[in-house]
Amino acid sequence: MRVLLDAHALLWFVTSRGSRLSERARTVLADASTNALVGAGAVYEIAIKSRIGRLELPAAADVYLSRLLRRFTFGVLPIAEAHALRAGSLPMLHRVPWDGLLVAQAQIEAMPIVTADPAIVGYDVDVIW
Repeated sequence: MRVLLDAHALLWFVTSRGSRLSERARTVLADASTNALVGAGAVYEIAIKSRIGRLELPAAADVYLSRLLRRFTFGVLPIAEAHALRAGSLPMLHRVPWDGLLVAQAQIEAMPIVTADPAIVGYDVDVIW
């Protein structure tokens, strides 16, 4: 199964905050057959939050994320033109631009999103939580 990780799900899975993940999300991510991807928008979100002081990382965002993605063998889903266009046409259920991009990528790539964000459920996308 291919899944797309929201930024918080990625960080919770790889840190001591993993207990914040639902049992279902932990099971899916721990399954060796799961192909977990991180959207480029989530990478951007983590880097921005780290830079402005809303997220503390153990190293610079570029170093930390690079190591983290390699260690857990998570791929990164680049932002394609179709993703950007879809994100721009979605209803504004909340004002977080990277979440709209996450939804658009999940819709176009036909992948569920691993997220605890209740606003995501309002979109036409499968959620694992």
